[in-house]
Amino acid sequence: MVKYADDFKVMVVREYLGGTIGYKRLAEKHDIKSKKQIIDWVNVYKKFGIEGLFRKKRHAIYSVQFKLDVLSFMKRTGASQAETALHFGLTNPSMIGDWKKKFLEGGIEALDNPKGRPVMSDKAKSKNAKKNPKPTQQDEMTREQKLERENELLRLEVEYLKKLRAFQMDPDGYLEKHKQRYHSNSKKNSD
Repeated sequence: MVKYADDFKVMVVREYLGGTIGYKRLAEKHDIKSKKQIIDWVNVYKKFGIEGLFRKKRHAIYSVQFKLDVLSFMKRTGASQAETALHFGLTNPSMIGDWKKKFLEGGIEALDNPKGRPVMSDKAKSKNAKKNPKPTQQDEMTREQKLERENELLRLEVEYLKKLRAFQMDPDGYLEKHKQRYHSNSKKNSD
């Protein structure tokens, strides 16, 4: 995926909003692969202003429950990734596609796995592997720890199903009730 400079995005959006050229011609003019990219930028600009087009230096961390709510909303309403992202205040619609893929491949647990590099470097790992070639009993999860983990996942699933049922019964009421929480969570995480 091609990453575009923030100033370039702003220039393209402003050129479109100037009204002299459409999405398709603008994409051709600036050698952008798809007009959909420009449509997404314009929608983000309209909803969040110029700040919405700037790439975040630090990535926000979203809870598993929030990710499930986003995926549930998209499925129930038939909204596109871009529409869902705008609804929940997310500036990167492709992130929702990543969540969906993870969920379909690995279930709820896959949504809990943090993205990114591990904290320990490869050199440090190989050093530790030479010192302790066999994993100790402390390194392996005990039966009790595995059961606790399973219980936690089941609790999450039950909570998700309850929220899904509440959403199915009254989608507008549910979204209005939880809208403020989503916006405050995303602001906290992006700071």
